[in-house]
Amino acid sequence: MGPRHRTAGGVAVLALLPLTLLGCGIGGDDEGGAAAPQRAPAEQASAKSRERVQAYLDAMTAKDVAAGRSQLCAPMHEAFDAAATGPNGDFADHFEVVGATITDIRTGPRGQEVSTSVTVTAGARELVRPLLFTVTRAGADWCISGEAPGGHTPAPAGTP
Repeated sequence: MGPRHRTAGGVAVLALLPLTLLGCGIGGDDEGGAAAPQRAPAEQASAKSRERVQAYLDAMTAKDVAAGRSQLCAPMHEAFDAAATGPNGDFADHFEVVGATITDIRTGPRGQEVSTSVTVTAGARELVRPLLFTVTRAGADWCISGEAPGGHTPAPAGTP
């Protein structure tokens, strides 16, 4: 009788386990089943990338070097410190950022690629320059790990 009780007890535990896990919120499909967990990391990456780049663009507009630096990954700090306020730096004194817009976000080989359009004035001249930022995850946070001229053409509306 001993082995039969253990088997019955094991079956009872296995039968109740799914109900217990559902009560804890594990295994439910309130958000579309298996597709929801796969979608969440991509949505989070896009949102965090947009947040970091927008904060950097806002810092450029305000000429707030410290706020701009704080959006960058640690390995970029030294180069940023050397070039940010120089003649070609994002925070140079001889021009003013009058507009900055995020135009596209997509996954790239090194992280999230955020395309922007930055409008600057230098004297009487107004120039629009595309910049491409790469945003990566660094531990529990996100940071800008690269900046380069150019960017992606925005994807047509309704395209994944």
